[in-house]
Amino acid sequence: MDFHKFLYTISDALATADLMALKFLSLEHIPLRKQEGIRDPEALFLALEEKGMMEESNLSFLKELLFRINRIDLLTGKLCSSRAEMERELQIPGRAKVSPFRWVLLYHLAENITTDELKSLKFLLMKELPKCRLDNEITMINVFIEMEKKGLLAEDNLEALKTICEKIDKSLLKKIEEYELDQRGKMISAPVGRLFSSFSPTQADNTYKMTSRPRGICLILNNHNFERARSEVPKLKTIKDRNGTEADAVALRRVFSKLHFEIEEYRDLTAEQIRDTVHRYRAMDHHDKDCFVCCILSHGDKGIVFGTDGQEASIQELTTSFTGLNCPSLAGKPKVFFIQACQGDTFQKGVPIETDSAELDSSVEVDARFQLECIPDEADFLLGMATMKDFVSYRSTTQGTWYIQSLCNHLEESCPRGEDILSILTAVNLEVSKKNDRLNQGKQMPQPSFTLRKKLIFPIN
Repeated sequence: MDFHKFLYTISDALATADLMALKFLSLEHIPLRKQEGIRDPEALFLALEEKGMMEESNLSFLKELLFRINRIDLLTGKLCSSRAEMERELQIPGRAKVSPFRWVLLYHLAENITTDELKSLKFLLMKELPKCRLDNEITMINVFIEMEKKGLLAEDNLEALKTICEKIDKSLLKKIEEYELDQRGKMISAPVGRLFSSFSPTQADNTYKMTSRPRGICLILNNHNFERARSEVPKLKTIKDRNGTEADAVALRRVFSKLHFEIEEYRDLTAEQIRDTVHRYRAMDHHDKDCFVCCILSHGDKGIVFGTDGQEASIQELTTSFTGLNCPSLAGKPKVFFIQACQGDTFQKGVPIETDSAELDSSVEVDARFQLECIPDEADFLLGMATMKDFVSYRSTTQGTWYIQSLCNHLEESCPRGEDILSILTAVNLEVSKKNDRLNQGKQMPQPSFTLRKKLIFPIN
């Protein structure tokens, strides 16, 4: 029988509840955003086939899914397997593709929770999850999905679920705690080689998760043409176009594409368009992403960036758009901002030292004013500034800015070696500080500011 006809016969035998369970168990492989358009099992199978999780010569994941939702009739009748065979198969390390978090914990809780317990749980979550309310059609799986979307539930974040379960029935809390103990026990008893190659304590405790594909969105806001600002804003009548900024945009696109980010670039935005664009990405569902990066290339002044119309957009407003309250799907995940603009109009003077050489393009310009203190008072933010408070930053009209070019070069060289972002930014500081503006005898010193709780590493593979 044709492979797709075969999948259709299985699809035809699955009920709506089966489809919901299959989609939930496949979330590690088909993210929620892509699942929203899936209305029947056949569409899910095709999506899994596109991901390489299902093919005619390898139906192991399909077998696992049917086994997980207890459709043993299809397992035996259509796939010539059995419950006993699957139990043996899934004991082999690496064979199970549904995570213990989703199967052992969440799916089992959803299957065993009573109607009254579910009503109580939805009532306690009404404020955080207004969609859930007391609608009888909202299942426990729906509740888990909404909690994940809002950043209230994750493999390494069970506290909200534990708190609610403790209020409803302590036996539910006990199941979660047993799961946690079991997972810790498996880590302790794992063979040493497998333990350190797949899940080391350092990775688990001290490093942000960075395994999603794509890792997240890299948003580039690139302003070059300031003709409108010159004509409409008297104090900016001498502001220059940002020649050379395209070289920065090219470098950022190249590097963050290699780091598996989805690139989104916008050019020559007014201040209102900058705010609207940032707010649009804040409102997106980043549930299936591990990180968010935003690069702003523009002129600026204290605490703001200029739109191409010469109007101001507050840096603090832009960054705080992504706090846990404003963007729950990025809660607990690193939010990284790289800002290329001056923080003032003072030239930073260098102390005479011996150097091998520092040949620079003679066409170097400054990027207007800017100020720090724009990072939110919340964990998991990194703000990489091109220069220190009150000082200019430099841009070659042909080769791009000192800061962005150095940043991209070091990311490209150091990420494959597994270096963390703060080590990379320290190397950027060293390189940029060695450059010289011969005309004004000026120097530049970038300044990172962060509230990161863990090491941030962008793996290539």
